[in-house]
Amino acid sequence: MSEYQVTNPATGEVEATYPTANEQDIQQAIKKADDAFQDWRQVPLGERSAILHKIADIYTERQDELADMITTEMGKPVAQGKGELGLVANIYRYYADNAEQLLATDEIKVDQGSASVEKFPVGALLGIMPWNFPHYQVARFVAPNFMAGNTIILKHAPQCPKTAEVIVEILKDAGLPDGVYNNIFATNEQAATIIQDSRVQGVSLTGSERAGAAVAKEAGSALKKVVLELGGSDPFIVAADADIEKAVADAITGRFGNTGQACNAAKRLIVVEAVYDKFVQGFTDAVRAMTLSDPLNEDTFIGPMSSKSAAVNLQKQLDGAIQAGATVLVEGGIVKDKPGAWFAPAVLADVNDSMDVYRQELFGPVAVIYKAHDVAHAIKIANDVPFGLGASIQTQDSALAAEIAEQLEVGMVYINTPSGSEANIPFGGVKRSGFGRELGTLGITEFLNYKLIRDRTSA
Repeated sequence: MSEYQVTNPATGEVEATYPTANEQDIQQAIKKADDAFQDWRQVPLGERSAILHKIADIYTERQDELADMITTEMGKPVAQGKGELGLVANIYRYYADNAEQLLATDEIKVDQGSASVEKFPVGALLGIMPWNFPHYQVARFVAPNFMAGNTIILKHAPQCPKTAEVIVEILKDAGLPDGVYNNIFATNEQAATIIQDSRVQGVSLTGSERAGAAVAKEAGSALKKVVLELGGSDPFIVAADADIEKAVADAITGRFGNTGQACNAAKRLIVVEAVYDKFVQGFTDAVRAMTLSDPLNEDTFIGPMSSKSAAVNLQKQLDGAIQAGATVLVEGGIVKDKPGAWFAPAVLADVNDSMDVYRQELFGPVAVIYKAHDVAHAIKIANDVPFGLGASIQTQDSALAAEIAEQLEVGMVYINTPSGSEANIPFGGVKRSGFGRELGTLGITEFLNYKLIRDRTSA
């Protein structure tokens, strides 16, 4: 049976199945990417920019259709799918407009002659992408690398094959030359083969810790550059002076957007005890008021999870936390009388470091609230996990926000707003959340050859 199929998470029905690649497909994709690199790297930046602008235009024109497709494949509420697609268009436009400056030669002041660092592409790259943001995750990898002059082999998530094919269609319609982007419905074993091939110069993965470790091992054995964006258990710190009404609203958005299935979601709500009761009351009231609705309805905020297996795994974590002594503030879990992957939001408290869930990532609509004695205690709780992706801080004191931000062991800090993503803002983390950066000025730097040119010729 093929690994690649569309299973509608709202109904549980299999709507389409796609054949997995064979060895000939794999070798052809590698060859096409390698061959295309020799020509694509010579294409002037202006021509590459025009193609990226056209890609952005197509995404804007096809937004409604593509959002419906996302919903059918992985359950994202359609209005949030449209938001994702708007961000995708922004990413392509950002790199189209800024690559010339980002790739400019850096001059180095020397005592004799000249020295400079010039930036060159490295070749064919492998991308391994997840299902939770099926267009955005691809765009933030390929847009900067297209402008840099690299070519791409892309293994998308097995549950998003229709999206994977439509991305190929969009790029072709925008005028991207054949071979610059190559979709491949590969197995994990075939992905390892691609990494080991000498024609492939690097790999970028967004996914789980387990997947990241496996890819890093393969890449390390082949001496290949790797960028990893892995899991997160982002803290959402609420200080005593926070605007509680706003903090609750931001926490709802930050925890339950995309049905809680985002690496940088606000998974741990850490509230100082002076405002703990007020925050908990507002937050739990808001969670109880949420309803599971048809994800194709424009007004739906929370829909099904991406798959039955994802819901089952989250239920096991939720049950384990309760059995270990966590307090249930809002009951939730798998909705047994609905087909598909429906999971009612849950809220837990009194989770401590003796419980497995304390240091696990809850990838779905389960929030955990922690009571902190003060800000110092909140920071300690925030840092006491193996992850270090992002964090949010709610306070009206800018000096306090800066103090907290400095001490958090994460790659991104958002103040008085939930964690998010913008085309011109770098994205990435530390610790077991991975390494490397995507988007912004740093997103184009990961797969470049920084070539020093040193000339001691006297003037």
